[in-house]
Amino acid sequence: MKFDKLSIIIPVFNERETIEKILRNIEEADLGVEKELIIVDDGSVDGTREILEGLEYKYRIIYHDKNRGKGAAMRTGIDSATGDFIVPQDADTEYDPLDLRALIESAKHNKAKAVFGSRRLGRAKKKNVKAGWSYYLGGVMLTWITNILYGTRITDEPTCYKLVDRELISSFEIESQGFEYCPEVTAKIAKRKIKIHEVPISYNPRSIAGGKKIRPKDGLVAIWTLLRYRL
Repeated sequence: MKFDKLSIIIPVFNERETIEKILRNIEEADLGVEKELIIVDDGSVDGTREILEGLEYKYRIIYHDKNRGKGAAMRTGIDSATGDFIVPQDADTEYDPLDLRALIESAKHNKAKAVFGSRRLGRAKKKNVKAGWSYYLGGVMLTWITNILYGTRITDEPTCYKLVDRELISSFEIESQGFEYCPEVTAKIAKRKIKIHEVPISYNPRSIAGGKKIRPKDGLVAIWTLLRYRL
């Protein structure tokens, strides 16, 4: 299995406080493969776009003229990617890019087409609870529903870190516009009977006041997405 290059797609919407830090973190992370960073600004209006315009000499940056959602931003990034595998990276600092190395090593060792980073394996589980019980229990429920509907045995369906073979994910014809991108990808991998491997990752949750954008209604949309692609 060829895995020499990883495309890291970074959807960005109003993240002026963290965007430069997360880009530095990605650059400094030794992942053992070539990194291709693709930043998709999804209609930011808080000054993020102006920051990114000053970084165009350094990164590949694509701009949406208005906010279209995480799924739309990921589709834009996937269409531009040239890596062997693709992984999303949120533009905040909840997920540590250093953890991507473990996902890469798992993909190589297991010749896997899909590896998820789980916040419910290892020490990150306690911090996951600190994100708030509604978020934690919502994630547990989504994972349980996924395992029931698709016969999977994963521990963290709503994780951001979903490392997937580029040719595989490009074949899915992703339809989602928003946060339901994540369960759509999981559902389409599982429907093809492709095993999803997992490795533990760290997690540093932020609050709504700190900029967290997921809301309870997004959980309901995620459940519907899982049901929809199972029918």
